[in-house]
Amino acid sequence: MTTAVEGIASQQVAPRFLWLDLTRKCQLACVHCYNASGPDGTHGTMTREHWISLLNQADALGVRHVQLIGGEPTMHPDAAGLVRHALFRGLEIEVFSNLVHVSDGWWTLFQRDGVTLATSYYSDRAEAHDAMTGRRSHARTRANIKRAVGLGIQLRVGIIGNDDRAINAARRDLKDLGVVRIGADHIRAFGRGGREQVPDPGNLCGQCGKGRASIGPNGEVSPCVLSGWMSVGNVQDRPLAAILGSTAMAEANATIRSATQGEALCRPDKDCQPTDKCYPDQQPCYPAQPPQSPPRCNPTIQECSPGYEDSHCSPRGG
Repeated sequence: MTTAVEGIASQQVAPRFLWLDLTRKCQLACVHCYNASGPDGTHGTMTREHWISLLNQADALGVRHVQLIGGEPTMHPDAAGLVRHALFRGLEIEVFSNLVHVSDGWWTLFQRDGVTLATSYYSDRAEAHDAMTGRRSHARTRANIKRAVGLGIQLRVGIIGNDDRAINAARRDLKDLGVVRIGADHIRAFGRGGREQVPDPGNLCGQCGKGRASIGPNGEVSPCVLSGWMSVGNVQDRPLAAILGSTAMAEANATIRSATQGEALCRPDKDCQPTDKCYPDQQPCYPAQPPQSPPRCNPTIQECSPGYEDSHCSPRGG
């Protein structure tokens, strides 16, 4: 008789997407941060050579899309070089930045083909936004969102909040700035967002580990960035392919499926949008531009599809 773990293992999807969770260092101390990053965080034990090797392995495995996240990934000393190496290997890459500080070099990188940009936004009101980030950051983030739009950079923005009116006001503000790809979500119960409580896999989306995985600053591999406590191996010790195909990964996936009852991303009582059930570990928007006739959002769609605007993922239930 096939066990649940064996069943999950036999259904393992070839990797398509990786989060490169580079660092725990960040200028901000957001109250919702799923991994409690902040000014006192570190870049971990992964060296530049480790990350380069990982990108090479990912390319060989058929991964086509990666996201740099953290912490604030642009604070990592090797981040820009990793973007360039990913592009050299033919990978598409998204940088998830708080946009508090963007150097000229990063603006140049953000405009390169194959690179997209993502950020978070909390309110059109500075005091509310800053209350979430723990720092006076609203003016700089908003100004850099405006600049990114003006430069024609492919940008998506996720709004986090618990008040629908405040979210709608933030959405209007972003649209006034010219942002097209906008999602929204509430605070997830991980890290500071969970008040450092013991993580519950039932709060995950149920799709972690399906053709995707996250690698943290110390080399630990997990099904997604929100499930960082569920380490299934370390890329400093074993090849990525061996870890992704391991019993440990299958067991982690089985635990997640059991805890979430295999919950689909597109459900009758939820919006299907880039940040629904997959924020802040949301995948980049691929294809980068929505197709001319996007499919309706329905439970048969396996991906969280940030490439489609909210109106394409309806009814609210789609």
